[in-house]
Amino acid sequence: MPKDKLLLAGSGCESTQATVEMTVSMAQVGADAAIVVTPCYYRGRMSSAALIHHYTKVADLSPVPVVLYSVPANTGLALPVDAVVTLSQHPNIVGIKDSGGDVTRMGLMVHKTRRQDFQVLAGSAGFLLASYAVGAVGGVCALANVLGAQVCQLERLCLTGQWEDAQKLQHRLIEPNTASGGVPQFCIEQVKEKSRDGMPVKSPAVLCRAILGSEAGRKMCVLRDTFVCVFYFILIFLKDFIYLFERENEIEREHERGEGPREKQTPC
Repeated sequence: MPKDKLLLAGSGCESTQATVEMTVSMAQVGADAAIVVTPCYYRGRMSSAALIHHYTKVADLSPVPVVLYSVPANTGLALPVDAVVTLSQHPNIVGIKDSGGDVTRMGLMVHKTRRQDFQVLAGSAGFLLASYAVGAVGGVCALANVLGAQVCQLERLCLTGQWEDAQKLQHRLIEPNTASGGVPQFCIEQVKEKSRDGMPVKSPAVLCRAILGSEAGRKMCVLRDTFVCVFYFILIFLKDFIYLFERENEIEREHERGEGPREKQTPC
C-alpha cells in the first residue's frame, strides 16, 4: 500500500462485540480507518439510542478512526440525522459515508456537524456533484473501480468551481453508475454499454482473472465447492427422511383401518 494512501476497511457486523473485534483485527493488519455499516437484522429495534450506543462502544474501543456508513438500499435502515449529529461529537468518529442519495439530508448533516471535526462523504458517483454542492468533502464510489479517471475528474471540477463542466460529466456518469449496481467487478459489460464519449473501462476478462487468481477468489471457490457438497448431502438426507416419514404414516393408516401387515401366503 503506498504511504500516501489511506486504507479504509469495512468492519461492520450485526453485534457490537463482533464489530469491535473485526475493527481491532482490521487495525492490526494495517487499516488506517474503519467504515462501519449500520447493524440491520433487527432493524425494528435500531432506534437512534441503540445506534448511538453501538457506534459509541465501537469508537471507544477502536484503535483507528471510525467512519459511519448508512446504506438504506441494502440494510433497509438509514442512520438518523440526530444520531449522526450526536456521534459526530465523539473524538474517534470522523465522518459518514451516506449512500442514501437524499441530498437534502446530506446538506442537513453538513450543516448540523459544521462545528465538529466531521466529514460527510457521498456513497455513490450518481449524486457526487450534488453532494459537493451541499458541502460534502468527497465520495466513496463503486464506479471508481471502472471509471476511476472520470470520477476523479468530476471531483476536481467540483473542487475548482467548474460547475458547468462538472454538470456535463455528472450527466455522463449517471447511466454507467446505475449499470454498475454497486458491484462493478461483475457488471463491466453493462457499464461499457452505458459508457459514452470513449470512456475507457477495464476489461471484464482481466478483472475476472484477477478476482479468481487472488487469495480471496480461491477462498470463494473453496467455499462454493463446500456449499455444493453440503447442499447435496442435505438433499439426500431430506429425500430419505421424507420417504421414511411417508412410509410410517402409511403403516399407521393401515393399523387404524385394522388391516395390519399382510401375511405372506404360501402357494399350495
